[in-house]
Amino acid sequence: MPESYKLTVNGTAREVEAAPAVPLIHVLRNKLGLTGTRHGCGLEQCGSCMVLIDGEPVHACTRAMDSVAGRDVRTVEGLGTVAAPHPLQQAFLAEQAGQCGYCLSGILISAKALLERDPDPGRADIMSALDGHLCRCGAHERIIRAIGRAAAAMRGEARP
Repeated sequence: MPESYKLTVNGTAREVEAAPAVPLIHVLRNKLGLTGTRHGCGLEQCGSCMVLIDGEPVHACTRAMDSVAGRDVRTVEGLGTVAAPHPLQQAFLAEQAGQCGYCLSGILISAKALLERDPDPGRADIMSALDGHLCRCGAHERIIRAIGRAAAAMRGEARP
């Protein structure tokens, strides 16, 4: 039986109807039209469905709606805009850090969480933050460089 859930999505208060066990990803994509969050494996093993809930990266594919009521959800659409992209988005473009792009929304979310808790991560920190993400395109080095570039930009440092 559907219930009404209030939550904040990308800074906007939203109310949605869903059964308690419906995964958050289905509500984001099918009810709210936020298709940037990808459905990959559905088993928390690929990372393409990552969103931030109260600032923490979580898998939207298995997160039930009854666990997100009243919480703050941020998807990749909430990172920046075309007119004002987030430094991560700018860095990913500058480094050409993606090929097919299917995994990138989840990677961007995990990278944002990393940079929020550590504004100057080392390579090992970046790799650890991305450990739960699968990318089949082989863009790992460019992704790692892009996150380092974004961190430097967010600290106000120039980076070639």
